[in-house]
Amino acid sequence: MTISIGATAMRSTTITDAAIRAFALASGDDNPVHLNDAYAAQTQFGRRIAHGLLTASFISAVLGNDLPGPGTIYLAQDLKFRAPVFIGDTITTMVEVIKYREDRRIATLKTTCTNQDGVVVIEGEAVVIAPEAT
Repeated sequence: MTISIGATAMRSTTITDAAIRAFALASGDDNPVHLNDAYAAQTQFGRRIAHGLLTASFISAVLGNDLPGPGTIYLAQDLKFRAPVFIGDTITTMVEVIKYREDRRIATLKTTCTNQDGVVVIEGEAVVIAPEAT
């Protein structure tokens, strides 16, 4: 695989109650702001929100499946949570190669998750080892 500066990839995913509950089960994060309607109604959000790391995991899906693709190994991820994500939101995750060290196959990618209204909900940078060219 050839990695070039400026290359991009994206995926969209709609947040469901089932996904939130599965993530809570897998992660052990049972915070009621994610799982309990009555509790969440009393918070600043007014309703349940998705786990931040559930939304961030969509970045991993793009990196591991699309760019750089299968065989990618995560080295680091910096995240800034900018806005809440609610059940029913459609999150578009975009990655863009901003640096690439070909001799070590180390790529740095700008990572952004945006909701259906164009609001950035997460932004950051990922550093990965790209798969070997085949």
